[in-house]
Parts: sequence; C-alpha cells; structure tokens
Amino acid sequence: MKPNTLLDLLGDHRVHSGESLAQQLGVSRTAVWKQIRKVVAEGIEVKTIRGQGYQLVTALDLLDQRKIVENLAKESAERVELVVLKEVDSTNAEVARKLLAPGSAMPVVLADAQTEGRGRRGRNWSSPKGQNLYMSMGLTLRGGFEGLSGLSLVLGVAVVRALNALGVTGAGLKWPNDLYAGGKKFGGILVEIQGELQEGQVQVIAGLGINVHMTEATDVDQPWTSLARYWPDHAWVRNELAASVINEVAAVMEQFENGGFSAFRDEWQGHDIFLGQPLSAKDGTLSGIGAGVDVGGNYQLDTATGRVSVMAGDISLRVSV
Repeated sequence: MKPNTLLDLLGDHRVHSGESLAQQLGVSRTAVWKQIRKVVAEGIEVKTIRGQGYQLVTALDLLDQRKIVENLAKESAERVELVVLKEVDSTNAEVARKLLAPGSAMPVVLADAQTEGRGRRGRNWSSPKGQNLYMSMGLTLRGGFEGLSGLSLVLGVAVVRALNALGVTGAGLKWPNDLYAGGKKFGGILVEIQGELQEGQVQVIAGLGINVHMTEATDVDQPWTSLARYWPDHAWVRNELAASVINEVAAVMEQFENGGFSAFRDEWQGHDIFLGQPLSAKDGTLSGIGAGVDVGGNYQLDTATGRVSVMAGDISLRVSV
C-alpha cells in the first residue's frame, strides 16, 4: 500500500472509519493502522477519534507530476526534464547527480520532503513533509563565471512574478537571496556552481525553498512566515505554484543570458525591503542607508563618506537598531 493512496483518501479532512479505509484500499484494518502510524511518524498529523476513525489534520497538498506539467507553458514544458519525488536527501544534490549525464533539457527536481535540505552558508533548511515547496533546477549559462552576476536576484524576481501570476502581490526581496512578506522570511534561494567552466559555459544548481502551508517550525531561528499564513485568503496549491515558478524561471533565464542583470535591476529594486533602511554590514564596521543594487547586483549603502557597494558572499546586511 502506497502512503499517498491513504493520504488521498484522507485528503478531504473528514473522519473516515478504519473499516471504510480498509475496504477502499483492499487491505486489513490492521494494515490501515500501521500505515497511519507511518505517516504520523513522518510528521503528518492524523487524529484518531475513538469509535469513529481517522481524520487528517495537517494541510497536506501532495505533489503530482502530471498536474504540474498540465500547468506548464508550452515553452517551459519543452525545455525542462521534470522529476517529482516523495523524499530525497536534497533536491540540489539530486540535480547534481542528473547533471553528471548532460542533456539538452533543464533538470528540475521537486520533492515532498528533504532529509538534508540546506540554506545559505550550509544552514539546515526546515523541510517538513508535504507542506512547502522544495525545488532545484540545473541551469547552463553561456559566458563563464562573470555571467552569473546577479543570478540569485533574477531568480527572486522570477518567484515574485510567479506569485503575481497566481494573483498574489506584496512579496518582498531581501538581498541577496531571501523572499519576505510582512518583515518575515518565507523563502530562500541557494545558487551553487557545479563543476568547471567548459566550452564557455558554466552549470549552476539553483535551489528554491518556499514555505507554503507550514504553521510550525521549532528549528528555525529567525522570524518566518508562509504563503498560507501571510495570504490566508488564497487557496494555495503546490502543483500550481511549482508550475508558475518553473514558467517564470524559464522566461527570465533566457532574458538573463542575453542581457544580464541590468534588465531586471529596476524590477528587483521595486521589491527591495532594505531600500531607505539604516543598515550595517561587515560585523558592524560598515553602516549606511540602503540604496538598492548596482548593475552587477551588489548592494549599495549610502555612507558618511559616499556610496559603497557590498558584494554577496560572507557579508550579511542587517537593519541597524
């Protein structure tokens, strides 16, 4: 018995008796009980109601490759090789494995859960099952390493566009790779160079994590939110969100390869949560007022001695208290 089959039956969040579940699945009630225990161990909350049966509590929204493909634009569907997994160590690692066998299509990997999800600087990325979007893409860019300047910012623009396409506005971007709403983080982008420069091309793995339905996260040490928390009136469906993001990434990557970051600069700055804020960097040794990004995607501070650009890397910008 596959877990998703049971979860599909419980997906209406109504109470289902063990007997009815057993009949529909063609198994014993004991097998149903064992499967309930398994999904609960995976972090999915299922309420056992004595004398009545089982009720799914967690807002579970399972990924479906067919439904994602149905929502892809024709141009995107022709460009990507889509893989949807129940669980993986990390979607970035899976894309890296796929890039070992190069092809013309862009590998895109999504998973319902990650066991070793990573954020910036190797930090753990909270990856509960079936609640958020964990997606990685293998990108091949012409022009060498210098052509990567501003890539994470462009991907942030793509995510904002994807949300706009679903009818949601108000998302913010925090330099260099975070997604914000109401002053709290709901997503992040991790860009990793894969291998060496070959024939004027460089391969990059772009990992994207977006909190969709998540309501609890005991292992997150910063203010966070989720799409469902900040935009509760929108009916969030991860398959639709994934397709919208893929569509927008495919579109911006073509434009980025041809014209670089400059074509996206104004749009990125329209969502900049740092703009006009008092900021500090380099462990407090540099401070100034947020002045947006330069043409290379570096962040600018207006300091007492003039405008200074801060490069991405180990330097973090923080709002001064």
